[in-house]
Amino acid sequence: MDWLASILTSGPARKALGLLLAVITIALFLLNLRRTGERAGRLAERLSTLDNTHEIQRQMLDAASRRPADRDALAQRLRDGRF
Repeated sequence: MDWLASILTSGPARKALGLLLAVITIALFLLNLRRTGERAGRLAERLSTLDNTHEIQRQMLDAASRRPADRDALAQRLRDGRF
C-alpha cells in the first residue's frame, strides 16, 4: 500500500489526478445542466397545456353566459336569426 501512496504523491500522478477530477467535475456539471434543461422543457409544455385549458374554459364560460335563459328565449332567438 505504501507503493500506491508514493505513486500518487509524485508530481505527474498528482497532475493527472487533478486533471481527472476536473474532467469528472465538468462532465457531471454538463449532465446536470442537461437534466435541468429537460425539466424546464417539461414545465414549459405543462404551462402551455394549462394556458390552453384555461382559454378553452374561459370560452365555455363566456358562451354559457350568453345562452338563452329558457326554451322560449331560444325559440325567439332562432326566429330572429340571432343564434
